[in-house]
Amino acid sequence: MRGGSLRTIAAPFVAVGPSGVAIRTRLSHLSAADEQVLRLVAAHLGSLASRDLKRRCADGLEHSAERWAERKRALTEEASSRWAGSITKATHDQWALSRRAQLAHIHSLQAGVRTIAHRLSLPIGEKGKGRAPGGYRSAREWFAKSRRLQVLEDRLSAEQADRAVGRVRVVRGGKRLARNRHHLPAAQLTQAQWRQRWEAARWFLQADGESGKRFGNETIRVTPDGEVSLKLPAPLAHLANAPHGRYTLTGAALFHHRSDEWADRITTNKSVAYRIHYDTDRSRWYLTASWTIPPIKTVPLSHARTGGLIGVDTNADHLAAWRLDQHGNPCGQPRRFFYDLSGTAMHRDAQVRHALIRLLHWAQRHGLSIAIEDLDFGAEKTREKHGRQKRFRQLISGMPVSKLRARLVSMAAELGITIVAVDPAYTSRWGAQHWHKPPTSKTRKTTRHDAASIAIGRRALGHRIRRRTAPPPAHQSDGQEHRTAQAGHGTRGREETRPRIPGPRTRSTGTRRGANAGDQDAQHRSERPTEPVQPMLSPEERSVDVVQHVSDEAFGATCAVPRLRSAG
Repeated sequence: MRGGSLRTIAAPFVAVGPSGVAIRTRLSHLSAADEQVLRLVAAHLGSLASRDLKRRCADGLEHSAERWAERKRALTEEASSRWAGSITKATHDQWALSRRAQLAHIHSLQAGVRTIAHRLSLPIGEKGKGRAPGGYRSAREWFAKSRRLQVLEDRLSAEQADRAVGRVRVVRGGKRLARNRHHLPAAQLTQAQWRQRWEAARWFLQADGESGKRFGNETIRVTPDGEVSLKLPAPLAHLANAPHGRYTLTGAALFHHRSDEWADRITTNKSVAYRIHYDTDRSRWYLTASWTIPPIKTVPLSHARTGGLIGVDTNADHLAAWRLDQHGNPCGQPRRFFYDLSGTAMHRDAQVRHALIRLLHWAQRHGLSIAIEDLDFGAEKTREKHGRQKRFRQLISGMPVSKLRARLVSMAAELGITIVAVDPAYTSRWGAQHWHKPPTSKTRKTTRHDAASIAIGRRALGHRIRRRTAPPPAHQSDGQEHRTAQAGHGTRGREETRPRIPGPRTRSTGTRRGANAGDQDAQHRSERPTEPVQPMLSPEERSVDVVQHVSDEAFGATCAVPRLRSAG
């Protein structure tokens, strides 16, 4: 690679399976009174959650267990101890998520500052070397980027100052939805529609499970028959229609996916967390049940490589997959699993799930593991890195790499399929260099994505991506050691000559295996020497033999190989 050194490539590893399960169903046949109670409870708890999040953000890095207990006691007076525990836990999770997002934003700003500073230091119009960018094209662009560098440095210093004191900026309901309030025509929303979405996004109606309690949750309780009841907060206790300040919904909740697992947990009083949310687009209420599962024991990497695997290259509109044997050779035909990422979020999610389930069923039929790249475009989609390639930045920004990988791991765990994650460095480039042309034939056209899938699979198997260089035609006989056939690293004699295939070559000879098929001079064939072969020649004899070989060619000798002189 010219213009720079290769970065260190991480070793492949077996992806860890999911640690939790979540299922969802619709709350059907709700009465008007049920919906009114759900709205009142969700709005009341949502206001408490907003207030608690404000207090947590004000504490910053000075938060302690005493302040946590103080916040929980204040919430208990206006709800209950269990509702207060769920609210404070959700607050801490949201604050921690904001801290991680803040750190990722700082890394993105630092990458942009480094790129711009490097390009500004180069003369105008200088071309880049290797993967390093060159100078800017014109003085006008150089001036504009110098101003942008100052803007990015100001933003970076502000973010670093906020992180030093533990200050985060969180919007309950989402920053995008909050900005849509000022751009309603562009968002294709009316003020009433926006208000309905904003209120529903800020509602809070979720409760953590408790082991040992009845049906695994004392706050939101779901019986095996589907009866849903919830504990009302203290200010809304007058709305109860059941003993102990509870309200029972007239509608039923019946889970179809993983219903047996859910029923086993609630009948044994194991903890199950519930969340009730409202879909404004469909005007429906949904109930989500979730619980943790013991970590799935991953198989060793050597076991996952047994019999080969399937290499998968992730692209913007399809998954390119190819089956490889244990030696890294592609088998059969490449497969492509297409999906469409346009439209609504539910449509995109369904497209990804449909493509993944087809891939998993194909791997299950062959009993193979799946190798996929451990992609992360967090620092790779800035406009400072790719410049004017706006379409490419939109392309990589729209690829659901994290969601796709998480879904693939969780869905593969249910089918008992192992997922091997590999370093994505240079897989597309080296795959196109070494594996784009060889599999191509008159009846099969290999794409760069197919070649990348082979590179990914070979890296997961522990092989080098490049193919073994084919020797010249004059040296491709069995007497030479260089072969293009792939073999495992531990295979004995993989660099030696291959034995002769057993079986008669003519009808006059019987079936036998040659003692040393690689030594063609030991065989009695036409125009082959039959003299005994010496194990080694001295330098003097070797020089004499070369002279003899040249003289034979000058006189038009029929033998095309140099003859070895016998001793004495």
